Amino acid sequence: MKQKITLAHSPDPDDAFMWWPLADIDGTGPSMDVGEFEFELVMKDIETLNAESEHTEYDITAISIAHYPTVAHLYDLTACGASLGDGYGPKVVAKTDATMDVLLATNPSFAVPGLRTSALAALRILAGQRTMTWEPIAFTEIMDAVIAGTFDAGVVIHEGQLTYEEHGLHEVCDLGAWWKSRTSLPLPLGGNAIKKELDVRLGAGATEKITTLLLQSIEYAMANREESLAWATKWGRGIDMACTDEFVEMYVNSWTLDFGQQGKEAVHCFLKEAASVGAVPDVSNVAFV
Repeated sequence: MKQKITLAHSPDPDDAFMWWPLADIDGTGPSMDVGEFEFELVMKDIETLNAESEHTEYDITAISIAHYPTVAHLYDLTACGASLGDGYGPKVVAKTDATMDVLLATNPSFAVPGLRTSALAALRILAGQRTMTWEPIAFTEIMDAVIAGTFDAGVVIHEGQLTYEEHGLHEVCDLGAWWKSRTSLPLPLGGNAIKKELDVRLGAGATEKITTLLLQSIEYAMANREESLAWATKWGRGIDMACTDEFVEMYVNSWTLDFGQQGKEAVHCFLKEAASVGAVPDVSNVAFV
C-alpha cells in the first residue's frame, strides 16, 4: 500500500505548473516516480488554505508567508516551492492614476485577497501609521469591485498582476518593486508548508524523502516546460499561453528551487517588519526543511 500524501495549492498557473508531475492527473499515473507515496492534489484559493492550515487539513499546503507565524508550531517551510517576487509582486490598482502617498492621504479603502495574505501584510508595512481600511474579498472579484467604486483601490494577485490594464485600471504601486527598493530583497509571498509530524506518522526519514520529491517535481516541470504550461494554462482564468508562460516565469524560477540564503533573509526581514506594524504575530524561529 502506498502512503497517501495530500498536497494543497492555489488554483493558479505557477502552482499547477510545479506539482502536476507528482499526481495522476489523466488516469495513467504520475509522470515521475514517487516511490512509496501517492500524492493527491487539492486546489483552493490561498486564503482558504491559510485558514485550513490552522487545523492541519493537508500534509503539504501552500500558505502565505505572512501566515507562517500562526502555524509555525504545526508546519515547517519546505526549501523549495516558494513564490518570491524579485522586484515585482502584488499590485495596488485604482480607477485613476495616483501615487501611493496621494492615495494613502485620503483614508482609502482597499479590497484585499485575504486577511492572512502576504499581499495585505506588505500593504500594511508600506502604509505604516497612515490610516486606511481593508476588506477581504475573493481575489477574482477585486478588479470588478474597484471598477464599481466599492473600494478606492485593490491589491491584485495571480494573473491580475498582468491583466489589470485590460480592465481599465491603473497601477498605483507594485508592492514587490517597492519592497525591493526598500530592502534590496525579493518579496516573499507564498511558501510551501509541510506537517512537522510526518516522520512520526510515516516513519523516520519520510519528510526528507517527500521534500526531495517536491524538488524533483519542480525540476521535472521545468525540464518539460511545454507539457507543464499546457496543464498550467487551465488555471489562468482566460489568459493565453504566452501570458501563462510569462506568469510562470515570474514565480517558478531559481527562488522556487531553493530559498537560498537571500530568500531566507527576505522571509525573516518581511516577518519582522510585518510584526512591527501588527500585521502578523512575532515568530522566534522560521524552520526550513
